[in-house]
Amino acid sequence: MGLAIGLVGLPNVGKSTTFNALTKAQNAEAANYPFCTIEPNKAVVPVPDPRLEELAKIVNPERIQYSTIDFVDIAGLVKGASQGEGLGNKFLANIRETEVILQVVRCFEDENIVHNEGSIDPIRDVEIIEGELILADIEVLQNRMERLKKQLKADKKAQPKYDLAEELSEWLAEGNLARTFPKADTDDYKELAKELRLLTDKEIIYAANVDEDGLLEDNEYVNALKEHAKKSNSEVIKLCAKIEEELVGLEEEEAKEFLESLGVEESGLEQIIRKGFEKLGLMSYFTAGVKEVRSWTIKQNTPAPKAAAVIHNDFEKGFIRAEVISYEDFIKYGGEAGAKEAGKMRLEGKDYIVQDGDVMHFRFNV
Repeated sequence: MGLAIGLVGLPNVGKSTTFNALTKAQNAEAANYPFCTIEPNKAVVPVPDPRLEELAKIVNPERIQYSTIDFVDIAGLVKGASQGEGLGNKFLANIRETEVILQVVRCFEDENIVHNEGSIDPIRDVEIIEGELILADIEVLQNRMERLKKQLKADKKAQPKYDLAEELSEWLAEGNLARTFPKADTDDYKELAKELRLLTDKEIIYAANVDEDGLLEDNEYVNALKEHAKKSNSEVIKLCAKIEEELVGLEEEEAKEFLESLGVEESGLEQIIRKGFEKLGLMSYFTAGVKEVRSWTIKQNTPAPKAAAVIHNDFEKGFIRAEVISYEDFIKYGGEAGAKEAGKMRLEGKDYIVQDGDVMHFRFNV
């Protein structure tokens, strides 16, 4: 699955409805019963970026191509998932293959929609999900510790690794996430977390699914969720999955007017997509020509030749230099010619670290 965001949540919290809206297609069945999603649905979602429209106004291209990220709709977790309940092992494996967790949490009352736990309590719901992820991580750690214990008989240098794993296991057993571990910034921890692909080391975005009234003013459930999120320095983004799904079929201008009528400036899903892009450590640079204005996705801190390879491998192999104009200068001076005339085009070599929003043209020879 690569760099993907996994949607998780208890059954019936609006997760598949959210996924439907995210993908602008009804390809994740939403039903009023648990486990309607068995195989993880996957979708490639464009990242909203108004900068592309501004570039297009100057260049007037035939088409606009946005950056994209992958979302995976993973079936609802239940208590005991770490022990295989409710197809739990399969679900946990699917989560392990993603880089960021988007946890959909129900934050509204509606007697017509069954809740798997019988009542609305977002903190309980979050703790059920995270408790199962913690238990799964503890099991992985204990298996690693068993191997290290055998290794210690022949190699005493393994002791620090064993001690770290034991300390982390105790931290998790207290109900904490791995990403809040006091030694999470150390190289030894990072190596261990990467090796074991710990579930609770992943970044979390909480999607607070509210009703229409909850969009304007935070209700008690949203407030409680925000307090919980502070413990792990996580984001909470509010959305109404039902309204987001209604927005799917509307033209851009209609959707904007609809949101304004609700007193909302921006779709919750647009916020989630952008925040997810950031949490994945991704950014965009642009190419701007008459054929297309396009956003290219790269990891943050990527050198120019590696960024060029995203377009074509030959661009990296034969890289000579990059012609670079910052987005701000491209707009300010009315395009490439104006930026050149103002001395705002730079020639950058192999060591140049591409910046978000750079408008680039690569020179290469193979």
